[in-house]
Amino acid sequence: MTAGQDAREAQWLKWRSVADLYHAFFTGLILSVVTRRGTADAAEFVFRVFRRQQQERFLPGLVKLGIDHLPPAVAAAQYHYLSNWIGGVHVEYMYENDRKAWIRYPPPRWIWRGTAICGVPGEVSRAMLRGWHANNGAALGDLRLGFVCTKQSVDGQDGLEGYYCEYDHPLELDQRLVFARHLEAPQFDPATAPALPVDSWPRPRLEKAYRNYAMEYVKTAAPVMVQVFGPEDAGYLLHLTGKLIGMQYFDEIARTFMVDRGGAKAFVDFLRVLFESQDDVIEISESSGSFEVRQKTWKLMDDVSDHSPACSKVLEGLFEGLAAGCGRHIPVHLKPTRGGKPPFVWSIG
Repeated sequence: MTAGQDAREAQWLKWRSVADLYHAFFTGLILSVVTRRGTADAAEFVFRVFRRQQQERFLPGLVKLGIDHLPPAVAAAQYHYLSNWIGGVHVEYMYENDRKAWIRYPPPRWIWRGTAICGVPGEVSRAMLRGWHANNGAALGDLRLGFVCTKQSVDGQDGLEGYYCEYDHPLELDQRLVFARHLEAPQFDPATAPALPVDSWPRPRLEKAYRNYAMEYVKTAAPVMVQVFGPEDAGYLLHLTGKLIGMQYFDEIARTFMVDRGGAKAFVDFLRVLFESQDDVIEISESSGSFEVRQKTWKLMDDVSDHSPACSKVLEGLFEGLAAGCGRHIPVHLKPTRGGKPPFVWSIG
């Protein structure tokens, strides 16, 4: 392997670590709502997150993946297969006919990573299906398309699965997601599954898409949380979740970043790699053992039209938690900002 290849592989590993951090933040955020606000609020939050993602990404995604010409049931199922595969999700696709195609998420479930699955009520998982899967027909302009869920992993079944079905008649709102627990998906055959064209999806694009897949969940979730719960309550939950996740994940991320535990300097070294790995621009200055990190961009929220100042609590919480994981008594302070938007000025140490 050449030096250039080594550098690319190292960069891709850092991108994957960023993906792990944001993935954990999103899962943790749902658990924070479940445990601190209850199942009903968590289900409403998850519904809003997935409906917003569906409305923003489903139709453009069909075009990007080159499957917008397929029959509605097949296009919807292939979209979930290919887009989730890009994000590193365990997923299966089984074609039955042009009006019926299956999608299955076998264990382990990506979204409920590790032991988190034990804290997710069935109502919250159903809200995800209501938010996205049940609305694909409406998005395509074909109200005959619905989703039939046959299993839910959070209910103790061996995966989340179901099929898109094109009926002979338009479906009412409450008919677009139904449950048929007596049915089971056919076996998955990787040889017959759709694949991305290699020429338009080379590895560098796939690696960046893998990173962006996890980050997009936080990009969607933060403004939704503010809209649903209000700035004060949302800011509290975003900050608390970020701090908890940062503390838990520092060691894992730092190994890839090749940064050791230590004091303020070690943490600033960590932040330098983190910002670079999420495509943000910073300037760092030092004075008498204290550091100032001027964050010029926050690309994650660049194009979010309803971005609230409370959304910056994502970064405050994460950085405080990551600092605590790096070493004891590393103060992290964000100076007041204009509307919660960059530039952000962080004082550390």
